[in-house]
Amino acid sequence: MLSVSDAQAIILNLVQPLDDQRDTEIVDLLAADSRILATPVTSPLDFPHWDNSAMDGYAVRYQDVQHSNAEQPAVLEIVEDIPAGYQPKSTIQLGQAARIFTGAVIPAGADTVVMQENTRREENRIFILAAPKPQEFVRYKASFYQAGTQLLPAGIKLSAPEIAVLAAAQCPQLSVYRRPRVAIFSTGDELMTVEKPLQPGQIVDSNQYTLAALVKESGGEPLILGIVKDDPVALEKVIAHAIAIADIVLSSGGVSVGDYDYVDKILDSLEAKIHIQAVEMRPGKPLTVATFPSRDVINRVSTNSALYFGLPGNPGAVLVTFWRFVLPVIKKISGITEGWEPVFLKVRSHDELRSDGKRETYLWGKLHLIDGVYEFHKAGGSHSSGNLINLAQTNALAVVPVGKTLISPQEEVQVLQLVNG
Repeated sequence: MLSVSDAQAIILNLVQPLDDQRDTEIVDLLAADSRILATPVTSPLDFPHWDNSAMDGYAVRYQDVQHSNAEQPAVLEIVEDIPAGYQPKSTIQLGQAARIFTGAVIPAGADTVVMQENTRREENRIFILAAPKPQEFVRYKASFYQAGTQLLPAGIKLSAPEIAVLAAAQCPQLSVYRRPRVAIFSTGDELMTVEKPLQPGQIVDSNQYTLAALVKESGGEPLILGIVKDDPVALEKVIAHAIAIADIVLSSGGVSVGDYDYVDKILDSLEAKIHIQAVEMRPGKPLTVATFPSRDVINRVSTNSALYFGLPGNPGAVLVTFWRFVLPVIKKISGITEGWEPVFLKVRSHDELRSDGKRETYLWGKLHLIDGVYEFHKAGGSHSSGNLINLAQTNALAVVPVGKTLISPQEEVQVLQLVNG
């Protein structure tokens, strides 16, 4: 049985990111939020586009005002008013100034802006009551960004600040990676869909809804293949189809050692290479990870291999194993160049956390900020992998390592922060 860290290393080494030529698409800027940039972006525009004022005040020549003060103010003639969006007509000469507003173009001849609070105006004359610094409140052309150089690198997730930059740079369309395609199906004769009444012994298949939501939150495209009964022929058909259409395949159930758990046998018949079959963790021990020689197993078309995850059937274990292993895979395959690794924090535990010490144990709960310090509050009720109810509204998993049976209140604990994207 593999340790969690060894399993993570194996899984992430299997991931092949999307191709920056084959796996891209063009989207409009308004549709680019949360997408992964596939190619670097440059702009033909300098930032700022021209020398402009960072303050409401007066554009002056520094040499005219460098010794000015309230007792002996420099007195300058106002030759022009320059609002934003206006092209100055005058060149500032000795003893002259221009009224200027924030963002407006600095007129020729001027090299400094005096903020209006340090002035007194009388008709067309301005009295400078305090000497500015040289070039004060002047934003020079290309001081933020020079046209033709890289504006944004490939492999970053686009959010509001990047969208703002791209809009200002007049980039109406972008090349982004397509969303990773994730096929999802559940196995088991006992499973029913949400709209059908339950008979004795049946349970609702919540896993496909859970996984679809998790995949969407992670930036992937879920491909729902539904419920597959415990029939080897039907299972093989669905798995063969899934690995032909998806980058990642997620099945839940059918990977333990019961008489009706056929998945591992079917993987073998499809020439899969099984890399992981069990992980030293609770919940989530029965975890199968496999790759295939091609996506189209039936026609033997040689393409990139889909990465297959056979997740446990219990809903709590599905969530934990997704957060721990699948989420980083979706991020890495999506083209993100960094930041796809799981994020762990060391925080204070509010509650007593217990484990048998035999396996790395994950307990769900919420992070609260208490007096500036993050504190983990364990969810109430049973932490059975079959209990979904107390997983609602959780945002962190506390980790009790192998060999440790107790983490006391106020003791430090490592938590996995459940933040997607």
